[in-house]
Amino acid sequence: MKRRTFNFGWTVQEGVQDPFGAIFNPGGGSGRPVTLPHDAMIEEPRRPDAVSGNQYGYYPAKSYTYQKTFPVPAGWAGQQIRLEFEGVMRRAMVYLNNEFVASHHNGYSGFFADLTPYLRFGADNTVKVLAINEEKSSRWYPGSGIYRDVWLWQGGPVTFVPGKQRVRTVSVEDGYAVLQLEGQIDNRARAQKLRLELALTAPDGAPCGGATAWVALRAGQTGRWHATVTVDAPALWSPDAPALYRAALRLWDQETLADETEVTFGIRTLALDARRGLRINGQPVKLRGACIHHDNGLLGGISTRDAERFRIRNLKAAGFNAIRSAHNSASPALLDVCDEVGMLVMDELTDFWNEPKNANDGALDFAGHWHMDAQAMVDKDFNHPSVILYSAGNEVPEIGRVSGAAQCRELAETFRHLDATRYTTFGMNGMLAVTDDLPLFAGMYQQAEEQLAAPSGAGSEELNQVMGTTEQQLLDQFSVSEILTARLEAAESCVDVVGYNYLTARHELEHRLHPDRVVMGSETYPTEIARLWQIVQRNPHVIGDFTWTGFDYLGEAGIGICHYAPTSGAQGVYPDRLAYCGDIDLNGTRRPVSYLREIAYGLRKAPFLAVERVDRHGQTHDQNSWKYADALDSWTFPGWEGKPARVRVLAGCDEVELFLNGQSLGRKRPGEQEALTALYDLSYTPGELLAVAYQAGQEVGRHALHTAGPVAALRVTASRDTLPADGQSLVYLTVDTVDARGQWNRWGSTRVRISVEGAGQLLGFGSAAPSSEERYQATATTTWDGRLMAVIRSTAQPGALRVRFEADACPDALVTLTATPVQGE
Repeated sequence: MKRRTFNFGWTVQEGVQDPFGAIFNPGGGSGRPVTLPHDAMIEEPRRPDAVSGNQYGYYPAKSYTYQKTFPVPAGWAGQQIRLEFEGVMRRAMVYLNNEFVASHHNGYSGFFADLTPYLRFGADNTVKVLAINEEKSSRWYPGSGIYRDVWLWQGGPVTFVPGKQRVRTVSVEDGYAVLQLEGQIDNRARAQKLRLELALTAPDGAPCGGATAWVALRAGQTGRWHATVTVDAPALWSPDAPALYRAALRLWDQETLADETEVTFGIRTLALDARRGLRINGQPVKLRGACIHHDNGLLGGISTRDAERFRIRNLKAAGFNAIRSAHNSASPALLDVCDEVGMLVMDELTDFWNEPKNANDGALDFAGHWHMDAQAMVDKDFNHPSVILYSAGNEVPEIGRVSGAAQCRELAETFRHLDATRYTTFGMNGMLAVTDDLPLFAGMYQQAEEQLAAPSGAGSEELNQVMGTTEQQLLDQFSVSEILTARLEAAESCVDVVGYNYLTARHELEHRLHPDRVVMGSETYPTEIARLWQIVQRNPHVIGDFTWTGFDYLGEAGIGICHYAPTSGAQGVYPDRLAYCGDIDLNGTRRPVSYLREIAYGLRKAPFLAVERVDRHGQTHDQNSWKYADALDSWTFPGWEGKPARVRVLAGCDEVELFLNGQSLGRKRPGEQEALTALYDLSYTPGELLAVAYQAGQEVGRHALHTAGPVAALRVTASRDTLPADGQSLVYLTVDTVDARGQWNRWGSTRVRISVEGAGQLLGFGSAAPSSEERYQATATTTWDGRLMAVIRSTAQPGALRVRFEADACPDALVTLTATPVQGE
């Protein structure tokens, strides 16, 4: 079937439309025009009394009605017409010309709506989608509306079934690879014999093989086809060399082309055992992993290739080679980018099974729909070489009980049945595994005794508070306790890789208990990376670690924010909007913990200077294990001259030496007080701060910070100079405040205004500030740590795109980009 975008020409209106055309809970007025993907929640005003509170970042959850009227030519009669929705949050109902067509229960999985029975040929048709959302349906920011792509599929009576064509690497031998291709064909015509032609294209665009297969189908039958193809001198896909092939499939009814489609895939092999760990194409790989939520910051829940590319490229540049789609099935756009960039993926099915974590989450639907959701995830993932792990779920409360272990086994076996080429895992939380016995452990956790004595219905906020504030020594004692071992045993035995959430002390214990078991850190504290990575490196059975989190995100607001007194101790308070526990902030800026991780990975030899905010010296803030030091790589604190300052020199070497304006402040050994860190206390004096790293007495790297002068200009960096005029492509514009010499000034805040003219429109504008009442749709916003960002979407008209930034006491910064015609249009 042919696929084309169906993202244009929609309107949206708040509320849910009834059969008589009225709108329940209307937002006022008629629907307004929108282009999909569209997140309606990010456009809503935030309120301190929002029902979902800090979980949603104080955004409200509402339902919306989307409509589109489109012409259907008379020539389409006799064809099959379907709509594919990649994601509608949270429940969806689809109507065509007021006739019910389809519904869907899961906001994170795609579905098809067959329009064929209700189409009016030679006339305009109207499709209506109800996007029904609820408060407390998620523990993080979910977004609302049709937030992923919509596609129109068109085909004749005989078609390839969308999403069911697969390519599998059978083997890679010396000089060639053997591929197994298979799929499904839907025959709504007479009984017939069909000829299927395959043509493969290599990453460089050259033809590289093909085959012909024959398929006999009865009338009205959906049947499977199979073919084997050998590829000579294959370019193998890996994170370091993400080579992608294409398979063109053509189906012939004698000499008539009945249907055609194309599949993108990679050739690669996977192997796994406790002696050599994970291997990709025979080479050992340790997973330098990042958990990420599904939102794209300033854009809300919108998922497009360009938005996902911005995140994934930043993560890879910071040293990550793997992501975990916490805690839902990844979007197709995200997987496309991971294939292209070379990022491994653990795709996660869900955050719950049959016990809810929130009042309106999907636990009520799980028992009746989990097999359908698993099938949809495998269909989506199968041809993506980046996907190596299927996670059956995250931190479900019932995991330590018989019912939970039985459900884990059923899920793991289902994934193996649907796709035997990848491995199964699960994110296990030890505290949740023993919730019904928590009073037994109350003495261990004196810091949080009340929360730990709570029954199994304790909320996620309370659990986060307990987990984040428990001392590492006590958590380690609990992690290796016999009662926890007994509780986890049945579930652990179900999966190929045991994923531990915050149970680092179990990694080596598991090898003693089960020498053939493979484990990993499926979710871990960012502050624990130095210890964690040593465990990963010295144990082949530990294949990697996934930190919480790689990229900052909306919702779960405040868990990583340093709340200074008098708000100390609060997990999230209005106007907190972001979790602020990401290695990389919302504007793509790497935070100090990101460089600590890069050093722990062994990827960075040079030291890194992180200065605790001088204006906050001596003040107390709340602490938890998701919060690294409140520091940044800046030596600009005007007005604080002579005041105490604490400098962190992050390094993985024998010694470091700190210099202030050329004067040595002495050498220190990293790790004496904190892992991979040397601490210096001094007085803030403007000028140059320089750290030098030494290994075996020889300099191996240096890092310097210089005091910036007053803000004198705006420096704009564009992610691209040209973009297609397709109405979908994005350009990211990073705006930094700099002094007269071009030195980045991260002190204070600057109010910046934006205007966009020509072939583009503003989609998002804002800073990475974790607490703010500014809207991402406004045309004026304030910098945070000297930076903000604008996201511009192209229109469908080619031409010049001009973006102007203005700020007081600065000359205007004008950026001119070009929107180029789309080939074939």
